[in-house]
Amino acid sequence: MKRCPGPVSRRWVLQAGVLGLGGLSLGEFLRLRAQAQPARSSPPDTAFILLWLPGGPPHVDMYDIKPQAPEEYRSPFRPIQTKVPGLQVCELMPRHAQVADRLVVIRSIAHKFSDHGGGHKRFLTGRIPRQPVGFVNDAPAVGSIVAKCREHVRLGVPNYVAGTPRGNVDTFSFGAAYLGHAYTPFIFHGDPSRPDFQIRNLAIDPATARRLQDRITLLKSFDRLRRDVDASGMMEAMDQFHRQALEMLLSSRTREAFDLSKEPREVRQRYGMHAWGQRALLARRLVEAGCSFVTMVLENPYQSGIPWIKQGVYNWDSHAVNCHIFDDLRVRLPLYDQVVTALVEDIYQRGLDKRVMVVVTGEFGRTPRINPQVGTRTGVRQPGRDHWPWAMSVVVFGGGVRTGQVIGATDSKGAYPIQRALTPNDLWATVYRHLGIDPQQTFPDFAGRPRPILPFGEPIRELL
Repeated sequence: MKRCPGPVSRRWVLQAGVLGLGGLSLGEFLRLRAQAQPARSSPPDTAFILLWLPGGPPHVDMYDIKPQAPEEYRSPFRPIQTKVPGLQVCELMPRHAQVADRLVVIRSIAHKFSDHGGGHKRFLTGRIPRQPVGFVNDAPAVGSIVAKCREHVRLGVPNYVAGTPRGNVDTFSFGAAYLGHAYTPFIFHGDPSRPDFQIRNLAIDPATARRLQDRITLLKSFDRLRRDVDASGMMEAMDQFHRQALEMLLSSRTREAFDLSKEPREVRQRYGMHAWGQRALLARRLVEAGCSFVTMVLENPYQSGIPWIKQGVYNWDSHAVNCHIFDDLRVRLPLYDQVVTALVEDIYQRGLDKRVMVVVTGEFGRTPRINPQVGTRTGVRQPGRDHWPWAMSVVVFGGGVRTGQVIGATDSKGAYPIQRALTPNDLWATVYRHLGIDPQQTFPDFAGRPRPILPFGEPIRELL
């Protein structure tokens, strides 16, 4: 049940004045946060990018191939040697082999939630979810925590951005839970590789601009009224967030960050002229512009002119009923290889390798054992792998971490960690350290109880 906010007539006057313009949703995005408290100190000039692979990428076909495993487990793909001793990757990812000295592959992160919803919530919040299914968070996603801790950082761009192919914050468990909707990401949809791609609500036509100026003038006329009738500071706070919205709309910084036409064509082509590649390039542009936390969802490879094979699947959920996993990977992995390695090279070439940390992962891995079934679309028996949270591979680079190494190991079938068992919380403790956030800091939950940012977990020492 929602709490009644009490009289809101003056607030609604202001909202009608500024937010009542068609399409200006950034004002809503930056709505009043009456309970917000300013941060105690300035954060370091650091940022974070998450490339999110929803559905669960198959670690045993990508970064943890077991060529000696029994046939019913073994990947058909050949592992190839990289620049890093002990690190082999799938033959479909040859570019990884060339930049492996700038990567860390963690093979021993695991948890216990095998449902997509539970896996998303467990991984993206650093907490044990109350329900093992469903995508609505009961604890804030890490990006929301960062947005809260850095809310006073105002550089003309949103502090938390997510690029997704569809849905809202609950589609991928990006919700802010008890922190409130103000700390959810600024979400954009669509295919950035398309010539007609644009971010809605960042452009103002001349007629709207004139109306906006009229409303700014109207707002100024309320200054004396606000001082006289509201001594609580609430109206001042609301003005603050409206100012942020106006700054983002009227300044060029956000629009320029999203304007991929400013990139040299050879850079865009290096990432790939498809949705995944251009989302990753946008992530780099956004952190350069001052965004603290960027999530880009790499879900469906069958777009941007890439034909959808009948035995393929929308996301990384490679059950046999959904796809022929190995045929699907033959399309998916070359694109993925291009995107990740282009971002690696760009981060280092532009001198961002200390400032920007990047993590590439999904919510869990896939079963080491192949489980053939009849495909829903193909009608024939085909191979697939099912959900497996007990082992997965996570890629880390940038952020000043010690690269060119493998952390942890799984057993001979890729089923369970046997060296350096870690959890998602250890990864997030490392990220928070990079961002200068104390994970023991608390925020009140819905019941007013103080909740630490991260209930457990330690920074991964091998990365430091």
